[in-house]
Amino acid sequence: MRPVTRRQADSYAARSAATRTQVTSTLERLLDSGTAFSDISVQKLLEEAGVSRATFYAHFQSKSDVLVRLTDGLRESLLTLARQWDPAAGEDGADRFARFFEEVIRIHRAHHGVITAVREAASYDSAVGDFYTANLEGFEETTLRTVLSEQAAGATTADLDAVSASRIIVWGGAQAIAHHIQVDDGSRDAAFARELARIWWYGAYRRPTEAGQGTGRD
Repeated sequence: MRPVTRRQADSYAARSAATRTQVTSTLERLLDSGTAFSDISVQKLLEEAGVSRATFYAHFQSKSDVLVRLTDGLRESLLTLARQWDPAAGEDGADRFARFFEEVIRIHRAHHGVITAVREAASYDSAVGDFYTANLEGFEETTLRTVLSEQAAGATTADLDAVSASRIIVWGGAQAIAHHIQVDDGSRDAAFARELARIWWYGAYRRPTEAGQGTGRD
């Protein structure tokens, strides 16, 4: 048997990448059109993407696998954004936090169909549920590190329970943002981001001490 050349390997990799992109982009298009994830069968996905069943299963385990892969890049972009936010940079922390949330909401709106599908499927599909949980746990871990760092620097009050606060911030925030996008047309995104930022900023990052004294930083 003739050995596979580098050019052949590169060509196969390029075709595989193109197939994965075709399938994932097709799923996103269907979700953005308003079709519920549960109503999209593998056959429907095959027909819309123009790929064979054999080709599909050579690249994906199931339609849930397609959803997870589609969402993975989005998760990484949001996590990168969260890691870049530094509460100690500058004096306008609450305002910067609001701008951060405006960007988060913008991304969620741009990928609303996909995010809604993940939340839907997580309730009945263990693979998607595990992905969804791991996703939020990643944000929770990032937030916890930030809160602990702020406490160590004396910027966040020591009586704050960092673990509980991080859990509330991330899991509660995810629910609040999802609900806001469902009931609002976008006209109040800035106001929502501002209120969410101030609730979290003054409720956790710059919470007054029990004696009513501030941490010394605004």
